Amino acid sequence: QVQFVESGGGLVQPGGSLRLSCAASVSIRSIGTMAWYRQAPGKERDFVALISIGGSTNTAKSVKGRFTISRDNTKNMVYLQMNSLTPDDTNVYYCNKYPAYSSWGRGTQVTVSS
Repeated sequence: QVQFVESGGGLVQPGGSLRLSCAASVSIRSIGTMAWYRQAPGKERDFVALISIGGSTNTAKSVKGRFTISRDNTKNMVYLQMNSLTPDDTNVYYCNKYPAYSSWGRGTQVTVSS
């Protein structure tokens, strides 16, 4: 079973930046398209951004121009660079395949607050 371990979250002020990392237990080249998702308490998990094996990306409208997804196939890592953060970006962030497997990691908490 594939496992994902997310890290890099924390508390940041509005306008600040964070870089999230995701480590996969298997080759992400074998997985294919990878993505980041986020979920607020009591709400559904939402798509944030995806990246194909070749590096093509797509991001949700709510984060377009602020968040950048990248991957390192040699290290089985996926990243999410988040800039110009707002309180609305406060969520638990997860990485997974796109479309997602049914199993999820623990995620990493991002809190944007002054």
